[in-house]
Amino acid sequence: MLLLKTTTTTTTVSLPLLTISSALSLSKPTAFPFPPTTTRPLTLRHNTPKIMSWLGKLGFGTRTPAASSIEANNISSVAQGPDDDLPAPGQQFAQFGAGCFWGVELAFQRVPGVSKTEVGYTQGFTDNPSYNDICSGTTNHSEVVRVQYDPKACSFDSLLDCFWERHDPTTLNRQQDSPPSLIMVHGLLISVSYLPGKLLPDKSFGLSYAHLGNDVGTQYRSGIYFYTPEQEKAALESKERHQQKINRTIVTEILPAKKFYRAEEYHQQYLAKGGRFGFKQSTNKGCNDPIRCYG
Repeated sequence: MLLLKTTTTTTTVSLPLLTISSALSLSKPTAFPFPPTTTRPLTLRHNTPKIMSWLGKLGFGTRTPAASSIEANNISSVAQGPDDDLPAPGQQFAQFGAGCFWGVELAFQRVPGVSKTEVGYTQGFTDNPSYNDICSGTTNHSEVVRVQYDPKACSFDSLLDCFWERHDPTTLNRQQDSPPSLIMVHGLLISVSYLPGKLLPDKSFGLSYAHLGNDVGTQYRSGIYFYTPEQEKAALESKERHQQKINRTIVTEILPAKKFYRAEEYHQQYLAKGGRFGFKQSTNKGCNDPIRCYG
């Protein structure tokens, strides 16, 4: 009698998936048998760092959240020291963090009495950080706009009004500006339309997502950084007045201004120079045109 020995093969398939935000994350592995005779699961894994890096350069990727701790020996006394730059004669400085500094800078450029704006990094632990450093989530820096203004033509309260109007001060380490026109789902680029508070993908996909800020990380925290006791007092009083108008807790930090590190030149007046798509946005004083954060 001839005996035939049969064997059963198993197959494991890895499928790359992309995530577009923490709300859409598919990072939890999903397992199910395939083919029917196998006893091993099919596992879905992420394997997309190169693609997400490319998307990040276009503004469609998510940015790395900040680390929870910094080693004590990495703390720079210079970075933690005061801003030792001097404004022009008769002018004063103020610093504001309200999410991506491109749109925030343009908002302040339009305020009458503001004579100069610069974007940069402050409140962190390391000396002379780069944009890549602060996006790594390991330096604790905040993206800020340093505003130079004439106190005779522009009150600090006017700057505070611009600050509150520009962002949502109740979202911790997250802000939303203009959303991307494309999102990535299951390896497919999907066009989206925008309504306040919602992202609406193309109906043919039958998808519906909650709207979340696309700028995530401690570098996007809400903050007012004062140079004088008078600025501190005005900021605290303004925060209290603004809190009475809304039913969510304001998380804006109000701290002394620290060393200001000017950001790379391509970040300066980014939207006024045309942004990503080359469409210049007006810096005229009093201009009310909508601000497109990514250009």
